[in-house]
Amino acid sequence: MAREDNRRDRRDRDETPEFADRLVAINRVSKTVKGGKRFGFAALVVVGDQKGRVGFGKGKAREVPEAIRKATEAAKRAMIRVPLREGRTLHHDMQGRHGAGKVVMRTAPQGTGIIAGGPMRAVFEMLGVQDVVAKSTGSQNPYNMIRATLDGLQKESSPRSVAQRRGKKVADILPKTDAPAEAPVEEAAEA
Repeated sequence: MAREDNRRDRRDRDETPEFADRLVAINRVSKTVKGGKRFGFAALVVVGDQKGRVGFGKGKAREVPEAIRKATEAAKRAMIRVPLREGRTLHHDMQGRHGAGKVVMRTAPQGTGIIAGGPMRAVFEMLGVQDVVAKSTGSQNPYNMIRATLDGLQKESSPRSVAQRRGKKVADILPKTDAPAEAPVEEAAEA
């Protein structure tokens, strides 16, 4: 009996809402059958933990809530992890594409906010990005825009992963910022 209670507790813990979700698009679809038309609904949902994981899913059903539930479950199954710089922006600029949908995503300084349109904004909000500049060209289809955005985000690589791949230290890969400016000042003070 205690074992069954433990399983139930674990299941309750798993069902806690650790993921936020955003309904991006809902579309009424119809199927023509012998007696006329049957209407249903297709939902597109983006799910994320706002800490670097995001996924999208689509679901179809006769009623809207059921379509949204199916889409949310599909999104949770198809999540990807994206490394973020300082937990707020991207490490580098990138492009993504899927079909005719093309997106350009650029890293941004703190305080910029999410400058992106429509479905891309939903992806960045669910991912936990706070500062990004993004532009969508080509297809305005929300499905293709989200797929293109995720395609670009999958190309994102952190300095740690690049250093590990090259067999170097992270400090060797990152650009040196204040170090060269300080050295000449010290020499001038000694002279």
